Amino acid sequence: MIQSMTGFGKSVLQLPSKKITVEIKSLNSKNLDLNARIPSQYREKELQLRNKISRELIRGKVDFSVYVEVTGEETSSAVNSPAIRKYMTQLREIHPASDVELLQMAVRMPDAFKTEREEINEDEFKAIEEAVDEALREINDFRSAEGKVLEEELEQRALNIQELLKQVIAMDPERIAGVRERLQKGVADLKENVDENRFEQELIFYIEKFDITEEKVRLENHMDYFLKTLNSSDSNGKKLGFISQEMGREINTIGSKSNYAPMQQLVVQMKDELEKIKEQLLNVL
Repeated sequence: MIQSMTGFGKSVLQLPSKKITVEIKSLNSKNLDLNARIPSQYREKELQLRNKISRELIRGKVDFSVYVEVTGEETSSAVNSPAIRKYMTQLREIHPASDVELLQMAVRMPDAFKTEREEINEDEFKAIEEAVDEALREINDFRSAEGKVLEEELEQRALNIQELLKQVIAMDPERIAGVRERLQKGVADLKENVDENRFEQELIFYIEKFDITEEKVRLENHMDYFLKTLNSSDSNGKKLGFISQEMGREINTIGSKSNYAPMQQLVVQMKDELEKIKEQLLNVL
């Protein structure tokens, strides 16, 4: 079953002193393009989280975010009292002012507050990993649901091309007869006596140039392979894309060889269906 590359997953983790929200969203991309926004206290674990997400999502433009909201009394920031006092002393030397005014100016100076580096609590990080796993399950469910819709449309488009190909095959004898008739009429209009055997040989050679038997067989095989791949257990958008390119080559060749307006109209319809398939494949994992 195929999967879409579009998805969204979210998990909220409530700890005693903080609330942590994990969000993962993805859009289509040729390869994996992972952008991570993580608070500085968890930065040393970023590679570990990136690897976990990469293994699960494989492809897509992925935005991974971790938001931390402190809900308790704990804080990693503290007033840098010695620095503030020194600032106030220096400011007093420059311009006499009240202590309140000096304090207001001093707290705006660099290093007025110091942030202590938090050590990662392993139990807390384990809980974050579980939240990431939950968000990944949610985004994969989203991708699978979107993939089911994509699969139904791709299958219908492929079946439409198969039906049009059947019409092309049914029309082919009529086309060849028309080519033969036009050539015979053209010779007759010249009012020239021709060697019937030589004419028949030239006619066969000319008709062989417009023969589409091989293209019809190859296109049928490509269509069967496309549907088989579409219904396989794996989601392989790149493989489906390669098969659709081969389908396009055969359809184009049939169009260039047909030399018959009704058949060319069918070819145009096949091209239209194939173009819609290619557009949808851009979003298949």
